[in-house]
Amino acid sequence: MGNPTTPISFEFFPPQTPEGATKLTAARQRLAAFKPEFFSVTFGAGGSTQDRTLDTIRQIHAEGHSAAPHLSCVGSTRENIRGLLNIYKEMGIQRIVALRGDLPSGMASIGEFQYANELVSFIRAQTGEHFHIEVAAYPEFHPQANSAREDMLNYKRKINAGANSAITQYFYNADAYFRFVEETRKLGVEAPVVPGIMPIVRYSQLARFSDMCGAEIPRWMRKTMESYGDDVESVQNFGLDVVTQLCEKLIAGGAPALHFYTLNQAKASIDILQRLGYRA
Repeated sequence: MGNPTTPISFEFFPPQTPEGATKLTAARQRLAAFKPEFFSVTFGAGGSTQDRTLDTIRQIHAEGHSAAPHLSCVGSTRENIRGLLNIYKEMGIQRIVALRGDLPSGMASIGEFQYANELVSFIRAQTGEHFHIEVAAYPEFHPQANSAREDMLNYKRKINAGANSAITQYFYNADAYFRFVEETRKLGVEAPVVPGIMPIVRYSQLARFSDMCGAEIPRWMRKTMESYGDDVESVQNFGLDVVTQLCEKLIAGGAPALHFYTLNQAKASIDILQRLGYRA
C-alpha cells in the first residue's frame, strides 16, 4: 500500500464544447472527493484557449477548490499577462503554473517572453510573493535542449527567478525522476520537484503524446501494449499496474506530491489512487 498522506493534484484542459464542460464538471466532482491540493488548468498559446482557461478557473474557484491557472510565454504580451495576474489576484487565486509553452505550427514568434524564467521574474515583479509559482521540469530532458547540462541550468534559472516548486513532464522510469532530483540538489536547488503522472487509457493516444513531448515509453511497455492490439481493457489493466507501481516507488522514495494529468477524465486517476490506498 502507498502512503495516502502524500498530497495530490489534478490537471485539466479547458473544454471546447458545452458537453465537454458538463463532463469536466462531473469528473471534477469525483476527483474533488479525494481532497486534492489544487486543480490546474492548461493555457493555449496566442489566445486559443485563454478565455476558456479563465472560465474554467472561475468555475473551480466558485466551487470552493484551489485552482492553479497555467500561464505561457508563447503568444503572450506583458500587458496580457499583467491583466490576467490582476484578475487572478482579485479572485483570490494563490497558485500559478508558469511555462514557456509550445510554439503552435505556423506561429513565427514566441511573444514578449522568450523563456519561462522571464515569465517567472515578471510575475514576481508584478505581484511580489502573492502567488506560489510552479514551473516545469523534465526528468528525461526537454526535447529541444541542446544538452542535459543546459537543461539543468535552464531549470535552475527558473527556480532562481522566483519559482517555488516544479511539476515534471510525465515519465515511466522512476530512476529518471530520482536522478533529476539528485542533480538539482547538486546544483544547489532545493525546490520540491513533484512528479507528473500520466494514467494509461489508450496506447495510440499515449504514443502520440509521448512522441510530441519527448517522454519515453520504455520498450518493454510499448511492446506489451502493442501486443494487446485493440484489446483496450488489457491495455488499461496493464497501465493501471504499471502506473500504480510507479507511484508506489515515487512515494517510497520521498516524492513531495503526485500531480495527475487527467485528460479531463476521472476514472483512470481514481483507479490508481484507490490502489494506492487513497479514499474519497
